[in-house]
Amino acid sequence: MSLFDTIRNTMLAGFGVQEKVREFVDELVKKGELSESQGAKLVKEWSDKFEKNTTDISKSLNEVVTKTLEKMNLPTKDDIQKLNEKIDSLASRVAKVEEK
Repeated sequence: MSLFDTIRNTMLAGFGVQEKVREFVDELVKKGELSESQGAKLVKEWSDKFEKNTTDISKSLNEVVTKTLEKMNLPTKDDIQKLNEKIDSLASRVAKVEEK
């Protein structure tokens, strides 16, 4: 299983847990153990924390991938774009020389 698959499965599991939390809170509201406003507040708090954790995980993962790519010394999109610009410039200069 690739790193991407692992992360994807973890995120999907998190979404499943989020749905279970909503169902659990709805059940507590139906039983009268929580008011609707308490239930809504609880679900919102949990959702906010889940979203923050997801964002933090995404940032951390992005940093790990970036550092790994840097260590691999692979050219970036920007590097390739600069090389393409140089190639275009040189091709233009060669074409002008050939015209003479």
